[in-house]
Amino acid sequence: MEIKKLLFVTKFEQLCFDALQSLLNLQEAALTHVVFLNVIERDKVAMYRTGYKKDEEIRLRERANIRFIDWAENLFEQGMEVGVYIVVGTLVSQVIKSAQKEETDLIVIGRPQKGVLEQLYSGSDVVELLRRASTPVLVYKHTSEGGKISDKPFERPMLAIDWSPASMKAAEYLKNLNNIIQQIDVIHVASEKALAGTSAMEIQKTRKEIRNRLDEICDSFEAEGISARSHVYIGDPDEEIEKAARECQATLIVLGSSAKAAWMERWLGSTPRTIAEKSAFSTLLIPPEQK
Repeated sequence: MEIKKLLFVTKFEQLCFDALQSLLNLQEAALTHVVFLNVIERDKVAMYRTGYKKDEEIRLRERANIRFIDWAENLFEQGMEVGVYIVVGTLVSQVIKSAQKEETDLIVIGRPQKGVLEQLYSGSDVVELLRRASTPVLVYKHTSEGGKISDKPFERPMLAIDWSPASMKAAEYLKNLNNIIQQIDVIHVASEKALAGTSAMEIQKTRKEIRNRLDEICDSFEAEGISARSHVYIGDPDEEIEKAARECQATLIVLGSSAKAAWMERWLGSTPRTIAEKSAFSTLLIPPEQK
C-alpha cells in the first residue's frame, strides 16, 4: 500500500511543523496530501462544576487555525494538497473518525505523555489507537539526546520480525518505499529457550535457521532495490529491539502490531506498545489487516 495521504495529529507542544517537514520526502514515493487534525479534548474546555466553557473552545480553535494556515501555505508552495480538522472530543475517537473519512494511508501522532498509573487504569492513547485503527500508525519522536528530529526517518528503518502476519505485512508495506529507503536492517529477537540445546552445534543450527529466514526477507527487499542486512538477537524483545536500533543507527523502528484485548494490553503488555511508548526512536506500527 502506498502512502498517498497522511493524517498529522498534533497538539502543537508535542509535534510541530519541523516533524512534518522531515516526512515530506515521502513525496518521492507517493505522498500528495496532508490532513491536519487538532483535537480539543473536553477536559480542556470544561470548567470544574460549572459546565462547558465555550469561550475557551473558541480561543483554542482560533489558535490552532492560525498555526494550520501558516503550515498549509508552506505545503501549498511545495505542491501539496492540505485538509484541516479542528474538533472537540476524545482524541482516539476523533483520530479514527478522521482517518476513515479521509481514507488516509498513515496516521502520525506524537509520543504519549500519560503517567504510569494513568496508563495502567485507562490505557494510553497509542494503545487504544492501535486496537481500533486499521491504518498504520507512526509514533513520532525527537530521537537524539539534543532533541533534534531525524531529517529523514524512513532513510534507514529497522524492521523487527517475529513471523506473525502483522510483521510480514510490515515487510510488504516497506517495499513500497523503495524510492526513499537507503538501507533496511531486519532483525529477529530469539528467546533464550529457543536457543536452548544440549550442544553448541544444536544452538548454532537453530541460529542459522533463523538467519536463513531473515536472509530470505532481505533478498525480497534487495529485489526491490533496497539494501538489506539481517541480524539475530537473543533475550527480551523490548530491550533487544532498542539495542539493535542503536547499533544499526536506525532512523525508525518498524513493527507489526496485532490487537489484543484491553485487559491483556494493560496487565501483560506487548512489545509494540512498549517500543511505541518508551523507545527513543520513532516507531511505525503496521496492523495485520489494513483498510
